[in-house]
Amino acid sequence: MLKKENILLVDDDIDILELLQRHLKSLDYHTYKAVSVKEALYILKDTEIDLLVTDINMPEIDGLQLVKYVAEHYPDMPKLVVTGFPSVEDASNVIKHGATDYLTKPFTKAELEAAVKKALASKEAKQAFKRPQVRPVATNGYADMIGDSEAFQKVTEIIDRVKDNRATVLVRGESGTGKELVARAIHYSGKFARAPFIAVNCGAIPENLLEAELFGYTKGAFTGANENRDGFFQAAHKGTIFLDEIGNATLPVQNRLLRVLQEKEVTKIGSQKPEKLDVRVIAATNSDLDELIQKKTFREDLFYRLSVVTVDVPPLRERTSDIPLLVDKFMQKYGIEYKDRFVRIADEALEVLKRYSWPGNIRELENVVQRAVIMCDGKITLEHLPDELKYKIDFPEKGFKTLQEKEKEYIREVLLSTQGNKTKAAEILGINRKTLREKLK
Repeated sequence: MLKKENILLVDDDIDILELLQRHLKSLDYHTYKAVSVKEALYILKDTEIDLLVTDINMPEIDGLQLVKYVAEHYPDMPKLVVTGFPSVEDASNVIKHGATDYLTKPFTKAELEAAVKKALASKEAKQAFKRPQVRPVATNGYADMIGDSEAFQKVTEIIDRVKDNRATVLVRGESGTGKELVARAIHYSGKFARAPFIAVNCGAIPENLLEAELFGYTKGAFTGANENRDGFFQAAHKGTIFLDEIGNATLPVQNRLLRVLQEKEVTKIGSQKPEKLDVRVIAATNSDLDELIQKKTFREDLFYRLSVVTVDVPPLRERTSDIPLLVDKFMQKYGIEYKDRFVRIADEALEVLKRYSWPGNIRELENVVQRAVIMCDGKITLEHLPDELKYKIDFPEKGFKTLQEKEKEYIREVLLSTQGNKTKAAEILGINRKTLREKLK
């Protein structure tokens, strides 16, 4: 289970940022990432952070200024500094402004763990900077999601941490795992629930229209633009925009999206005037963004802007203990809709559902249960489940025979049809009796 502490990591070196996150994640800490001081301030604004881990040497605004800012605005927040260019002056400055430790790159995972524990211990000693405990997750449900497996609870723990702030979230998972449900849970469980939630499927909108739909346009910006029109981003002002299948966004759209995330403003197509925007961005993908980055079809800097917080939604095969709960939910939903009553399921049918690997995840399970409810008379049994879910026998591949073996096999078939009459068999085969005898040896 995740520890209760939230740690903010700030470094313009992406490799170090990833290394820090990987180490801390393995130690069960929850992390927020920022590649600049500016982004760090946006996260600090409305997120409960227990520890700041920051680099010193960064472009534009250095980490020392961030340390000083935190020392005054969040005086009880411990601060851990990491740097690749150590100096006596920097060390004395950061310690003077309350940093608990000063790590020099490269450092080991053990050194990082010790420094983090020391910093958090100093916070506990002060008994300050207290925040409400994370609300306990319901035993078997959260928002419209359901489950009680450890994998499910890890997802809901992260939702609890981000629901009341505007940190950008990247939701990753296979198709059908419920990524949009996670996005809706983040929005509707938090303090921005009354604001708009705008869902956009980047893969469903034609490439040439996506930019205009997202950012809006002015009259005359292109053929058919007969009026000024707001885009999805403007519609989501003060609320949340959910960008599904973000891996399908074109590079021009990615460029504009990066600017929106950096500057917190959007410019309509055909306009030169940017509009300030207060919106939380949640993106989702079932694509391997690392692979797309290697292929140069997805911007690496956009990826790091989107993944301030990452939620990895597990496939159903990794949370099989949740299958009975999901089946009950879907039987109740479709039993009332189609049968006007509750539907039950036979134990052996449930065992088949629990055994299946579900490549289509929760969406596939829901479809199977929906069909079974329609076909049954109050109780789902094995006969109501698709054959592909049931036990299969894997027959060995049929091996190929040599030409000689196939020839002998055919000759025996002909002899069988002639009741062993070799003269008649030779006639049928178009050979003489002597050749037939040779072939039978």
